[in-house]
Amino acid sequence: MAILSEYEEEPRPTKPSSSGKAFNASLDPLNPLGFLETVFDFVSRESELFKSDSVVRDVTALVRTFKDKVDAEERKKKEKAEKRAKEEPQASVSVKEENKEKQPQASVSVKEENKEEPPEIEKMADGKRAPNKGNGLDLDNYSWVQTLQEVTINIPVPPGTKSRFITCEIKKNHLKVGLKGQPPIIDGELFQSVKVDDCFWSLEDQKSISLLLTKQNQMEWWKCLVKGDPEIDTQKVEPENSKLSDLDPETRTTVEKMMFDQRQKSMGLPTSEEMQKQELLKKFMAEHPEMDFSRAKIS
Repeated sequence: MAILSEYEEEPRPTKPSSSGKAFNASLDPLNPLGFLETVFDFVSRESELFKSDSVVRDVTALVRTFKDKVDAEERKKKEKAEKRAKEEPQASVSVKEENKEKQPQASVSVKEENKEEPPEIEKMADGKRAPNKGNGLDLDNYSWVQTLQEVTINIPVPPGTKSRFITCEIKKNHLKVGLKGQPPIIDGELFQSVKVDDCFWSLEDQKSISLLLTKQNQMEWWKCLVKGDPEIDTQKVEPENSKLSDLDPETRTTVEKMMFDQRQKSMGLPTSEEMQKQELLKKFMAEHPEMDFSRAKIS
């Protein structure tokens, strides 16, 4: 029994002499000091806390501890808010930069497409192309220009090319040009026949092949160099006036007539031959007023 009594007395805590009254109060967020005043009043009545000489120091330390805790929590909230505020502008800036990067690429691609469009615009309704400044055409592998008498061809080759590496075969109606051991650059039937004895080629600065072909028929413009290549609209050919002065009178008259007829056709007007027929018809009608020409047609 002695052992049992010792066992029961050991864990039994010392209880205060106070009756331990319950505290009942409500906190008004607009007047927290009033709530503390009620707490202190209750504690002073129900305990001997305020009789201690160290009560002010103890209470002050307790208040300071809670104040530091609240300040620490406020600092954390402020730091999070500032961090979030910094991240949002960076995100918006990165989105804008991405959009800027995308937009120029799109505009560049559009510009590049627009750069590729003009050659298509140069095509006529019938698929023919407008001639270059030399009344010929610029193609991927070569370019050519012409006068009524000659055709000049320029073919770019790798810099440093030697003449012994070039193969050139000029026939009356066929042209084959290229580099040895490689597929020919030009290989096809000429638009019209040439005077082989008056044709030649040369290597210019070891970077381009130049060919001069003398036309057999020197009264007609070529539509293309070799058959099967894109054709030009010969009605848009503009020969230099200075070159006309080099022609003999008969040839010059013929060329000027051809140029006049081309301009008339492009404007939808009658050619010189049609105008001559109209004049003859008018003259005939004037000489034979008794005849009915209302249904007459000029062919």
